[in-house]
Amino acid sequence: MHSDPIADLLTRIRNGATAHKDSVDIPHSKIKVEIVKILEAEGFITGHEITTESKFPTIKVHLRYDSKRKPLLTHLKRISKPGLRVYKQIGELKPLRNGLTTRIISTSAGLMTDREARRRNMGGEVICEVH
Repeated sequence: MHSDPIADLLTRIRNGATAHKDSVDIPHSKIKVEIVKILEAEGFITGHEITTESKFPTIKVHLRYDSKRKPLLTHLKRISKPGLRVYKQIGELKPLRNGLTTRIISTSAGLMTDREARRRNMGGEVICEVH
């Protein structure tokens, strides 16, 4: 059992990209699927699929690389951890690195990017940062 399944998701994606894997398998959960959907919408991964071939369903995440086979995910960091939750109000959600860093925020309206949270005028728990 993992004490932090979101950190496990991020670590598997980071390790798969470092090892130049085409895809990585991750145990399925609803929040992990939502995070993967955001990563796909932002263009960091090429796609995902949910497989039920084994006893437990898994998410197969297809990683994305540039023309020189360098991973597009250069930085994937867990911010809010089970032992220390990090919440930001709308005024604290300033763009990082001139908008190049995407933060995934858990709001009362569900998971979304920091750009979407600013557009909707919402704050929430900062799950991770990606660039």
